[in-house]
Order: sequence, then structure tokens, then C-alpha cells
Amino acid sequence: MSKITEYFKEVYAESKNITWPTRRQALFFTIAVLAISILIAYYLGLLDVLFSTGLSKLLLNR
Repeated sequence: MSKITEYFKEVYAESKNITWPTRRQALFFTIAVLAISILIAYYLGLLDVLFSTGLSKLLLNR
């Protein structure tokens, strides 16, 4: 049982060393992640359309 209490004491001590981002940093990183995710989604969507169009033209021209 002493190992468990020691573990939680160490966790509590380490949790005091956490540096949380400011509200502005959190907002900036959230917007950056959303923007990059949207750009990648559009890129993959464009590739999907191009490949499906190319494949359908390739298969229908036989």
C-alpha cells in the first residue's frame, strides 16, 4: 500500500511542474490545427476526385 501512496505523492509533486499554455496560445494552436486539418481534407478530397475521375475514364474507354 505504501507504493501506491508514494506513487500519488510523486504524481502530485510532478503536477506542480506543469506549465499550462496561456489562453491566447491555446486559441492560436486550436485555430492552427483546424486550419491545417481543413487544408488536408480539401487536398485529399481533390486527390480523390482526380483519381476517381481518371479511373472511371480509364475503365470506360476500353
